[in-house]
Amino acid sequence: MKINYQETTSDLLTRIDIHNKYGGRNIDDWMLQLLPLRKGMKILDVACGAGKQCFSFFQALDGDADITGGDVSEDLLAKARQENARTGNRVKFTELNFNQRFPFEDNTFDMLSCCFAIYYAEDIPFTIREMHRVLKPGGHLFTSGPMPENKQLFYDVIREATDKPIPPMPGSSRYGSQILDAMQATFAKVDVNIFENPLTFDDVQPFIDYTRASLSEDRKLWSSFFQGKEDFERMMQAITTAAQRRQEKDGKLVMTKVVGGFVATR
Repeated sequence: MKINYQETTSDLLTRIDIHNKYGGRNIDDWMLQLLPLRKGMKILDVACGAGKQCFSFFQALDGDADITGGDVSEDLLAKARQENARTGNRVKFTELNFNQRFPFEDNTFDMLSCCFAIYYAEDIPFTIREMHRVLKPGGHLFTSGPMPENKQLFYDVIREATDKPIPPMPGSSRYGSQILDAMQATFAKVDVNIFENPLTFDDVQPFIDYTRASLSEDRKLWSSFFQGKEDFERMMQAITTAAQRRQEKDGKLVMTKVVGGFVATR
């Protein structure tokens, strides 16, 4: 299954920044608590983007780990390499397309992570098998992604503003079903953990900034909603009006992120 998806550095970083500013809980702390991290580990972060997870592991382990980040986007890898200067370039970054055979030998890594990306895989069982292949026996795979209940306010406001049904989202429609099924079919053990994080907006603007970045980042998934810049801006104005009505009624906007964290053991 090929998914029309396009991720840009600026939109992705805008969403991450809003999560950090307005979220009630820290998802990085939650993920680090779930994982069996130990110094000296060899770690691969698949679809590493701008390197956020790699740098989180590096900091948590005081730099005592062999960490590699792989991504298909040259723009995001360039951003990761720029940030890597702060570590003394001790994290490795490489091109990696998880729809193809991974450029690593069998039984190479102690831990592999793939955060908020695996549901874009064209052939989920193939990608999961590749992750399994490059892990050492007893190694762990960690994935994260949105569950079906994720950020309902976001979808409710868009539905109200446009009077259109929400298209299937690769994350919430595939992660807790196809991804989990493939992991359970491939790995000896899979633990399911749920993270809920309410993002509270006392003002409409940060919610609109998040919505704009999300629709722009995932614009190919929303192609039935707008065609071109003018169409997009008209839709954003309608979304702003709908969000303002809700904010005036409730005094604030609360969008709850509902994330699944699956920890598989080979």
